[in-house]
Amino acid sequence: MNRPAILFAALFVSAAVHAAPFEKGDPKIGKTLHDKACVSCHVGMFGGDGSKIYTRGDRKTKTAQQLAARISGCNANTGAGWFPEEEAHVGAYLNQQYYKFK
Repeated sequence: MNRPAILFAALFVSAAVHAAPFEKGDPKIGKTLHDKACVSCHVGMFGGDGSKIYTRGDRKTKTAQQLAARISGCNANTGAGWFPEEEAHVGAYLNQQYYKFK
């Protein structure tokens, strides 16, 4: 690989690492998707409004990457049928509302 290509690749990776998680997602769209596909399951698991899944002290999701993986897993397990951009919307909503990953 030539020197300019290496430099470009390094800059690209650096920008991706420092980009805000779910920056391409829209939290408003994410809330709508979340409320439609996630809340009933979470209420069944935790009672109340289901938000304890995100706020409990022993929550398992500790990074933006883990959150993205959990969203993908739930999407597959529930058959929500979301496209990757819809998963990003849900991630943006959950990150804004509960996680605050930078």
